[in-house]
Amino acid sequence: MLTILLFAIPLAFAALVAVSRDRRRRVQLVPFAAFVHLALTAYVTITDAETRTLAGWLELDAFGRLVLPLLSVLFFACSLYLPSYLALRPNRPNRMFCASMLVFLAMMTLITESQHLGVMWVALEMNTLASAPLLIFDRNSRSVEATWKYIMIGGVGIALALLGSFFLAYAQLASGHASLLFGDLVRFAPLMSRPWLEIAFVLLFVGYGTKMGLAPMHSWKPDAYGEAPGLVGALLAGGLTTCAFLALLRFYHINDAAGEGEFARNLMIVIGLVSMAVGAAFMIRQRDIKRMLAYSSVEHMGILVLGIGIGGLATYGALLHLINNALTKGVLFIAAANIHRAYGSKHVDVVTGAWRKVPVSGALFLAGFFAVTATPPFAPFISELAIVRGMFETGRYTIAAVFLGLIFIVFLGMGQTVLEVVQGTPPTDVPDTGYRDRLGTVGPALLLLALIVLLGVYIPADLDAMVHAAADVLGKT
Repeated sequence: MLTILLFAIPLAFAALVAVSRDRRRRVQLVPFAAFVHLALTAYVTITDAETRTLAGWLELDAFGRLVLPLLSVLFFACSLYLPSYLALRPNRPNRMFCASMLVFLAMMTLITESQHLGVMWVALEMNTLASAPLLIFDRNSRSVEATWKYIMIGGVGIALALLGSFFLAYAQLASGHASLLFGDLVRFAPLMSRPWLEIAFVLLFVGYGTKMGLAPMHSWKPDAYGEAPGLVGALLAGGLTTCAFLALLRFYHINDAAGEGEFARNLMIVIGLVSMAVGAAFMIRQRDIKRMLAYSSVEHMGILVLGIGIGGLATYGALLHLINNALTKGVLFIAAANIHRAYGSKHVDVVTGAWRKVPVSGALFLAGFFAVTATPPFAPFISELAIVRGMFETGRYTIAAVFLGLIFIVFLGMGQTVLEVVQGTPPTDVPDTGYRDRLGTVGPALLLLALIVLLGVYIPADLDAMVHAAADVLGKT
């Protein structure tokens, strides 16, 4: 029953928003729904309540119990930012935007709970469709183009994932069993046809990897992140990509149970390094701060799959980095949104001297940069350090050297752009937009930044246990 409530509550509030005639009430319903969802998520997580329902189709497994609290916290922070953001955009209708945000939360929740191959696929596709109205919010030519690109490329990815699902189902014929429940797929994996299973994993990896924005399937990301409102960018970079990665973890688990773990890990290592290299290359001299964050997301998606590919301690590091990266992207996208509002532009040619014009947002953007580039004492340093240690423990010295080299390039390339934005003097020939830092616009980012600092110096025992539980499922011992 709890699993049904977790995704049904946001859907119910989405319906209330859709029928409400009061603009202000619609906006207020979103953070209220997010709070209810967060409270219920906390109850399920802390009490370790039974979540299995609908004959096992829905259940919070080790992966879901790790990811769902992250998604709920991130969405809650974004929902707190929503009223202040929409107050800056009084000329834009908000009915579809607010309702779509709540449907987005419901579908993310359903993905974490889905133990059925088909249900998870449908939920991820619905997640994409729900995010389209969020992307097109500005209704200009660039946002329309970005939305269509997002839908078209995402549609190709989800189609490949569906084809991979068919191949995975066909691979079961050799086992004499037929089930689309992940528990059964793992149980019968050693009896599956190896060639069909390998083909299935490649298709699933490409399909869901497109949703993650792994290179070379990342081409939708710079446009979508570049034109989306800041809080939408935060939800895509920390929410949608997290859900797609969760799907890949479940398929990797099946392959590993079938004895094809090495095949899957080698593919992950290659694509992980390619994604990091592409992200690093396009962050150098990047003039658009939101596109820069998009390429940072490409890089960090590569780090995630690379950590799983390395295995051992790096698996723990990758799962911890999943949390740290999502929270950090929330800080960066909210700060970038504020800077965009203050200058009326997101290009470095115009945006300079942010810590003079919007001191809190400028400081948050700078802090977010140090966090996302794994600078201590921020949390990503801990998770990336665990991944590097995993590389050395497994004797992957060359990969470790390449990994560290790419991180150094990212630090230099991204740092140049960030320092240009933050330092200097604000231009005098740019019209004053009237934006000023207020609690409603910087408070959510400060909350997320506090979590990043906390996790950088202390990992709560319960969180550490959840990360270890998920890593153990993937064979990390």
